[in-house]
Amino acid sequence: MLSWIYADSSPAATAIISVSLVLMAGFLMTRVTKRLRLPNVTAYITAGILIGPFCLNLIPQSIITGTAFLPDIALAFIAFSTGEFFRLETLRKNGAKVVIITVLESLGASLIVFVVTYFALQLNLAFSLVLAALASATAPASTMMTIRQTGAKGDFVETLLQVVAFDDIVALITYSVAISVAVHSYAGGALSFMRILIPVLTNCAVLLLGVVFGVLMMIMLRPKTRSTDNRLIIAVALLFAFCGVCTIFDVSPLLGCMSMATTYINLTDDDKLFKQLGYFSPPILLLFFVRSGMSFDLRQLTHPSGSIGEAPLVVIGVLYFVVRIIGKYAGAWLGCFFTRKAPKTRNYLGLALIPQAGVAIGLAELGARTLGGEAGAALLTIILSSSVLYELIGPGCAKLALYLSKSYSTKLEDLAPVSETAPDGKEKTQLELLIERIQKIQEDLPLHTINEEEEAYTEAAENQLQGMRGEIPKPYREEVR
Repeated sequence: MLSWIYADSSPAATAIISVSLVLMAGFLMTRVTKRLRLPNVTAYITAGILIGPFCLNLIPQSIITGTAFLPDIALAFIAFSTGEFFRLETLRKNGAKVVIITVLESLGASLIVFVVTYFALQLNLAFSLVLAALASATAPASTMMTIRQTGAKGDFVETLLQVVAFDDIVALITYSVAISVAVHSYAGGALSFMRILIPVLTNCAVLLLGVVFGVLMMIMLRPKTRSTDNRLIIAVALLFAFCGVCTIFDVSPLLGCMSMATTYINLTDDDKLFKQLGYFSPPILLLFFVRSGMSFDLRQLTHPSGSIGEAPLVVIGVLYFVVRIIGKYAGAWLGCFFTRKAPKTRNYLGLALIPQAGVAIGLAELGARTLGGEAGAALLTIILSSSVLYELIGPGCAKLALYLSKSYSTKLEDLAPVSETAPDGKEKTQLELLIERIQKIQEDLPLHTINEEEEAYTEAAENQLQGMRGEIPKPYREEVR
């Protein structure tokens, strides 16, 4: 559509204009989805579909092909932010229970998806294995966003955060094995134990390399004189370097970035870095999701893909969407039952595990790049279409689970519980209860600490004001005396 602009433009101008269009399209679509109370991921994927080659064709195919590195970068930021929740003191309390719950809910979803796709839909074995492996992944970003919005806390929230974090580790391991089997199956090679073991050992090596990078990050960010800007530069440089190493060996950076973040947070207890990266990463994630949408061919949904089976992709996508939810809920319920979790955790944890977007889409992008051809395109189409549906209902289900588990409440008596009787046994009036609850909320509010930058800004403002009044600025009073 904009070929007349790109025709006489240099490659650099084409790239700059394209990136600008992608960012603006993603932003403008969020203005629509915000009114519909839909998550940003849905807006980004939709924007990508609209401006992509299968709709308005505003972005050249060369740009889409040339940004194939974005899934690796996006996965690195997503995984690093997830690793913050692997604190040793928390893992010591619930580590074994969380592992059991995670394995059952992850593999439960994978198992039921494999049974339906391979036995019911009769898709080929390799494709069914890869799709089943992706079913185990959950969207940590959607879950954490919902928890922050509601201010939820308690055992249910702690269990949920740890399960979501471990969930992606299980997803990566199962995906690594499944994609290895699929590649050798499509290539016609014989499958052996070593072909399955090598991806597992490779990910273990990546895990250890992430620990090394975590220690290196701690050393480079340790000096107190290091400015905020330089801390961000060093952290991003190390994340990019780690992604580069993983790309050389064609390995996902997901597991290594998690171990890097886990190592760093446990050695330094510095959560400010994660907040800084949280402000830096939105444009990168936007580019990644919009690019994924541009690769989404809606026309494929109504046609079967001969390389994977005879069922239309729309049927595969709908069944994948439904049976994964069943598998997640059933697996989470069984895991909580075996670990003797409280009924409110057992009954509602599965609801909070429904969202699926970032990690699954990133792995699907890597899978599509690895498989190539019809199989790769079909895999990405199924995951993208189902992810849009998951992002429509996922955050709502997560919020419902937090509410039903009583992890948060909008009632004042739940936010600030106080005794309704005085020490002498008399019942307190409603006014007395209200005053006590307000006082309790004020006590629980965190104290505002002024950092060096705020203090310097405040001092400069005071000096400016004193100068305007003709007074001697504070730093020079001692000199005058």
